Amino acid sequence: MKTIDDLPAGTSWATRFKTTTFLQDGVPVTAHNLSIGERHPGTPGEYEGLGVIHVRDSERQLLQVWDTRSQQTFTVRYADCWEWDEVEWNEPSK
Repeated sequence: MKTIDDLPAGTSWATRFKTTTFLQDGVPVTAHNLSIGERHPGTPGEYEGLGVIHVRDSERQLLQVWDTRSQQTFTVRYADCWEWDEVEWNEPSK
């Protein structure tokens, strides 16, 4: 079974991951410019997504992933990732 350390550097990889974040209808939500005392629109919960790995920190065993659904970036532990797959980038048709 492959581990994150088996994935070669210099190529793009995606992974399934889980993280705790603010959710609204099951989708991560970010609040911008909240005033003191203003309520966040989301509720804390566990989210599972599919993300493209941007940064790999082997020493601390952390990944920075870009979630394909919410288009947000999350920092997640190696232990919270599974199912790695190489990303194939395609140029959009003109």
